[in-house]
Amino acid sequence: MKIELHVGDLPAGLDFGAAVAVDTETMGLNPHRDRLCVVQLSAGDGVCHLVHFPPGSTYDAPNLKALMADPAVTKIFHFARFDVAIMAKYLDVLCAPVYCTKVASKLVRTNTDRHGLKDLCLNLLGVELSKEQQQSDWGGATLNEQQQTYAAQDVLYLHQLRDILDQLLDREGRRALAEGCFQFLPTRGLLDLDGWEQPDILSH
Repeated sequence: MKIELHVGDLPAGLDFGAAVAVDTETMGLNPHRDRLCVVQLSAGDGVCHLVHFPPGSTYDAPNLKALMADPAVTKIFHFARFDVAIMAKYLDVLCAPVYCTKVASKLVRTNTDRHGLKDLCLNLLGVELSKEQQQSDWGGATLNEQQQTYAAQDVLYLHQLRDILDQLLDREGRRALAEGCFQFLPTRGLLDLDGWEQPDILSH
């Protein structure tokens, strides 16, 4: 695993291919209140790029924004709903197209209710992720080595998980259903930002 740390934006000229794994670290799980601190990205090649937004950041990140909005690049998330919303709020960009490993897992792994990234990596890849830094303070001026490693691991395996989940979606005949969900996720994130998280606008 190789980690490259960038402050404020991705360097120009990076090529992530047709699909980039993406995750975020924030001060909490409320996009109205909690600041975006880190966006981590990987092309599935063992290299993770961390874009750090320290206190006082303006979030003027044209290279990162262009990648997130590029219609030719699929953004692979785990729980895309939150990440799409937080980036829409702070980066003013709507990520699309997207793929969500959590949604895919719920559609095909109906034998379990454990669909977290740690569970997927262990059950599908035999990889055990450490979650020690999950509730770390991501809002500081710098990121320590443990935080960087944790953040990187959250994207390093998403390409592999997508490949396995695609096979399961095809096996169970639910690929079209999954793709419909993925297409709606950016709108679902915007609904959350506009106050339709609770009550859910799709509920009775």
